[in-house]
Amino acid sequence: MTAGTERFNPLAADTRWQKKWDAEATFQADSSSGKPKKYILEMFPYPSGRIHMGHVRNYTMGDVLARFERMRGNEVLHPMGWDAFGMPAENAAMEKGVHPGGWTRQNIANMRGQLKRLGFAFDWSRELATCEPDYYGHEQALFLDMLAAGLVYRKESAVNWDPVDHTVLANEQVIDGRGWRSGALVEKRKLNQWFLKITQFADDLLSGLDELKGWPEKVRTMQENWIGKSQGLTFGFALVEKAGEHQNIDVFSTRPDTIYGASFVAVAADHPLALALAQDNAELAAFAEECRRTGTAAAEVETQEKRGFDTGLKAVHPLDPNWQLPVYVANFVLMGYGTGAVFGVPAHDQRDLDFARKYDLPVRRVVSDGDASDAQFDGNEAYTGPGTIVNSEFLTGMTVQDAQKAVIDRAESEGWGKGSTVWRLRDWGISRQRYWGTPIPVIHCDSCGVVPVPKDQLPVTLPEDVSFDVPGNPLDRHPTWKHVDCPQCGKTARRETDTLDTFADSSWYFLRFASQPDDKPFDAAEVAQWLPVGQYIGGIEHAILHLLYARFWTRALKHIGLLDVAEPFESLFTQGMVTHETYSRDKGEGLKPDFFSPDDVTRSADGAILDSDGQPVEVGRVIKMSKSKKNVIDPEPIVDQYGADAVRWFMLSDSPPERDLPWSEAGIEGSWRLVQRVWRIAQMLDKDVAGEAGQDKDLLRTLHKAIAGVTEDIEALAFNKAVARIFTLATAIEKSQSSIDRNTAIRALLLMVAPMTPHLAEEAWMEMDADGLIANAAWPVADAKWLVDDEATIAIQVKGKLRDTLTIAKGLPKDETEALALASEKVQRFIDGATIRKVIVVPDRLVNIVI
Repeated sequence: MTAGTERFNPLAADTRWQKKWDAEATFQADSSSGKPKKYILEMFPYPSGRIHMGHVRNYTMGDVLARFERMRGNEVLHPMGWDAFGMPAENAAMEKGVHPGGWTRQNIANMRGQLKRLGFAFDWSRELATCEPDYYGHEQALFLDMLAAGLVYRKESAVNWDPVDHTVLANEQVIDGRGWRSGALVEKRKLNQWFLKITQFADDLLSGLDELKGWPEKVRTMQENWIGKSQGLTFGFALVEKAGEHQNIDVFSTRPDTIYGASFVAVAADHPLALALAQDNAELAAFAEECRRTGTAAAEVETQEKRGFDTGLKAVHPLDPNWQLPVYVANFVLMGYGTGAVFGVPAHDQRDLDFARKYDLPVRRVVSDGDASDAQFDGNEAYTGPGTIVNSEFLTGMTVQDAQKAVIDRAESEGWGKGSTVWRLRDWGISRQRYWGTPIPVIHCDSCGVVPVPKDQLPVTLPEDVSFDVPGNPLDRHPTWKHVDCPQCGKTARRETDTLDTFADSSWYFLRFASQPDDKPFDAAEVAQWLPVGQYIGGIEHAILHLLYARFWTRALKHIGLLDVAEPFESLFTQGMVTHETYSRDKGEGLKPDFFSPDDVTRSADGAILDSDGQPVEVGRVIKMSKSKKNVIDPEPIVDQYGADAVRWFMLSDSPPERDLPWSEAGIEGSWRLVQRVWRIAQMLDKDVAGEAGQDKDLLRTLHKAIAGVTEDIEALAFNKAVARIFTLATAIEKSQSSIDRNTAIRALLLMVAPMTPHLAEEAWMEMDADGLIANAAWPVADAKWLVDDEATIAIQVKGKLRDTLTIAKGLPKDETEALALASEKVQRFIDGATIRKVIVVPDRLVNIVI
């Protein structure tokens, strides 16, 4: 490129090519296209106001894949939108005196501009935001379809209530008994809630995991555990003395084989028996209330101290009428799992053992570990492995599996129990007591009951004139919005003021991206052209709830005849996080520390100081970038300094994509130098050279191996490997003396970097006078003849020790290989006239001379 510039100018190139792509609608997907279709999707972001490097990494990966598939001749759908409802907007409204809608839409505008500056190949014509009526109105229609199909119901249920955010929290959002956002002590309340019947699809959701070969095994395992199919025995313990109306305590156990190891019976604090007893027992009522304040997430229950309250009641062992067990209310038993009651077998369950040691209860061994079989169980670590049943009457000597069947058979034949299957999965409570969400489209009439809003009256839009000056849901206290006439009888009625869980918004957005008719949520035929999503990319933190709910929605919509697909995502990739150390100062015992942005801190080998006062701050661990910890890096100033391509390259080259990527200034500077290196190589192209290719066989072999390897690496999302291959090729180009072959390799190099550094590639493509946009050019194809080495390097051993190596023509006959090996001067020195007893030749690999 004799007319080219000496140095790549990213700021000029970035703007030029982004405008060009927009003007030509380069990345708009055409559903009517006859090309093979590929749907590439990254999990859409919450519009918090600014993107950070974690976003950049996620979207760069998807962008490379989308551009690559376009260049391979596919019609690619690569959309972008906004998961825009949720509590942060309401918190901002309360803190800053702004409307959630205005705050959200301004954030969307800011983040859209940031994403565009990075040159992502999104189809912006399909952009959507879940907070807009033209999206959530269709969601309301889908809700009504599910309601009509019997997949939605309403009932009173116990919920975790955040008294500060004034909303229901999922179990996973209660941490140490406090709300995950507000930090307030969570209360237990009973509320009328709307539910989706996800449990109706539990078996299908579980079995469907086997078909998801393109998903990480750890994600499938997490979903399998969350669905939690368990087979065992449901039976009752009779109480020695009736407690009010309660005569039995029903339990479910997956280990009925351990029934002779029972030491106690325990019920949850919200179990009907516990509630009845607490009415006349203030001490028990206080203990139960304390249990309600602690976390109910499974991980938290496992780690908290096991505590109980002895009710004084006794339960009769079903296999021995003379054996009585104490009945406790325990903090590790939850109403949401099984029957809300368990029988404890301390020797073979760690939670039970911790509890038994605390309250000095019997610990009886009933499963032998192969060495110990005596009934007395010592130690503080339960035995949960395989073994033979011991100390268990008629079960003694059986395997665990045989004993389980024997107990179930006896329970069923004697009428005190039944073999059964239970699920950990519970129906999805979707009601949220907040404003900034999708209004639930039903009306409550005193005469007609619950009445669906007629579809021709959708969307039910949120009122704009709301205030957040007092806690609670503004929809509840709005003077007019909730007051309507009943669509059936015309009498005065009221709207539902709960809004939908925001997980509902993200459970079908990928369908709306694929098809956007005005008169319905989507067109099934058009959706079928794109779904399932070929590659879905997002964080591991969404492995359970979002992905499970999305799988449920597609199944539910197929069940009611609106869709033809069941699984939404064919392949899933969970990328590693971008990480950075934290900077903080302790504010004292019981107070949260102050965190500071990297932009406000000067870092040195000795530590860090805050620029505003020159005083030290504590340097914390390298963790995921988080707004709450203020350890985020804003990409905008980095793009201003280095350009979009250097940032993109750093995201791809410095770490395997499934691993965390520590952010570093040295890393981005290194990527900037590599971008400039590719630019200099592009300028080596000689437009005036003519002649036949094939002079530099080493370069051509390196080139075609790079093409084949980079193709495989991008398909596997192994971007760091692809970058390494590209720079092996770059080195070969720089060394080559063949202008013709060098030109061929430079063009192929630019095509291969085009998905990764698209602005640089377009700029260089233009300067070499190539036709059209490189984004529309065809991906290079490897020539198979250059993928096979025509030379082999063989080892020559004398008496089993390496003495020389030799480069020969591949496939050389054994006798010729032997002759060349014996002719080696080094080999002759070691033979030194000795008699050669045998020569062993392994073609293309080895010659071993035995003397």
